[in-house]
Amino acid sequence: MKINILPNAILSLIGLLLMFLTSPLTASAAGVPKESELGAYLLVYFHDETHSLHMALSSDGYKFTALNDDKPIIDGKAIAEQKGIRDPHIMRGPDGAFYLSMTDLHIFAQKEGLRATEWERDRKTYDWGNNRGLIFMRSTDLINWTRSNVRVDKAFPGLEDIGCAWAPETIYDAQKKKLMVYFTMRFGRGRNRLYYSYVDDAFTRLETKPELLFEYPKDISYIDGDIIQAGDKFHLFYVPHDGTPGIKQAVSDSLTSGYVYDPAWCDPEPKACEAPNVWKRIGQDKWVLMYDIYGIQPHNFGFSETTDFKTFTNIGRFNEGAMKTVNFSTGPKHGAVIPLTPAEARKVADHWKLVSF
Repeated sequence: MKINILPNAILSLIGLLLMFLTSPLTASAAGVPKESELGAYLLVYFHDETHSLHMALSSDGYKFTALNDDKPIIDGKAIAEQKGIRDPHIMRGPDGAFYLSMTDLHIFAQKEGLRATEWERDRKTYDWGNNRGLIFMRSTDLINWTRSNVRVDKAFPGLEDIGCAWAPETIYDAQKKKLMVYFTMRFGRGRNRLYYSYVDDAFTRLETKPELLFEYPKDISYIDGDIIQAGDKFHLFYVPHDGTPGIKQAVSDSLTSGYVYDPAWCDPEPKACEAPNVWKRIGQDKWVLMYDIYGIQPHNFGFSETTDFKTFTNIGRFNEGAMKTVNFSTGPKHGAVIPLTPAEARKVADHWKLVSF
């Protein structure tokens, strides 16, 4: 009996092809809905009281109803090294799956008896917060999730003494065909600045050493980057600690370089705000800039709309204008919004026994 053995080169080529076809990011894009197929919105956020992940649904982008009666969807104590999460961000990848990233940090851990010290490390050396971890999660249905705890300080030589790693967000680099995570980082007690790193297709680790994404022209901290592509431009919204913290933007033709500083403030808030997130209204050439107004009590989200990324119209805060909440009203923090199909939204609502939204 004759057995045909394929040459090693052909076997290697077949292996590479199978890896390409089964990689999460190179799977068929049929799972990515067209804008005409979208019809709902998902908001992710957290509360200081729970340090956990919360979610809300909306059918129109104006009225949001919390899932699980505004109790945690994912308990921070169960997934974080510090037993608490902050700064959740969600995006849909080119494979149709959902990618969730969060800060591994609990700012009240000592008060809650979760550790003996206020922070993990000495504040005199590493300053406020001084966490070193991020959390990456992936889901195809927004119900079942895989998880990886990523220690930035252990990812590459030279990062051992970072002072913090905060507010990660994920975006797909279409040129490199890779997921890119960008986040706030500082070394020791130095300035907080924005860095980026590419991650593996399984969304479990950093593959490239973090590089500076954008440099603010003054010697001050700037945090909480959020990038949205509109046409052929990349708009980076961020928070400089330049007087009263608020939202500015820088624009580039490239995802990872060339961002041009603009001194204009995009938000209308007289009080301190942070955590910008920009999302498009379905079927409209209109984008919403959402931000966390932490300088007021209770905390609230504020909203402005733009059609040209130059002028921003204030549409108020939750429950003080066009934007409404149904079963949560106080304390939502650092949110992000993505569009869903009606079927996706209904599946999540049914899982959490939410009748209408």
